[in-house]
Amino acid sequence: MPQDTRLARLVHVLLHMHLHGGTTTSETIAQMLHTNPVVVRRTMAGLREAGHVVSTGGRGGGWSLAANFGMLTVADVYRAMQPSRPFAFGPASDNPACPVEAVANRFLAQAMDMAENALLTELAGKRLLELAEELRPPLPAPAKRAAPRSKG
Repeated sequence: MPQDTRLARLVHVLLHMHLHGGTTTSETIAQMLHTNPVVVRRTMAGLREAGHVVSTGGRGGGWSLAANFGMLTVADVYRAMQPSRPFAFGPASDNPACPVEAVANRFLAQAMDMAENALLTELAGKRLLELAEELRPPLPAPAKRAAPRSKG
């Protein structure tokens, strides 16, 4: 079963945008993601509708960050994708009158809800700025100065 890579791609794009001054074009994003600009515009539409980016058309147009990048979380990006559910499996409906199917479905629904809540909590706890900071080399530690020796 193919995986949905939209979240990884959108986080990737937003990090690049931030690191390169907050703007880019659909063509540049398409090259980065090995796709075409039409797919980029369709994929970025959710971010635009959520107010995280704005788009301008025509010559010199493209995408610009609209949200406060320092406050934007991975969960914000996830919600902008408008996903149906994060998991591919779900309850069965082969025999709705069967009490065994009902027990299995109830358990799976509860487990999926708990897992989805845990996932959203984890995504909400990570700001894109924190991810961007992981890309920067750490500053070298300041050199320690030797204490002066006393003469005496």
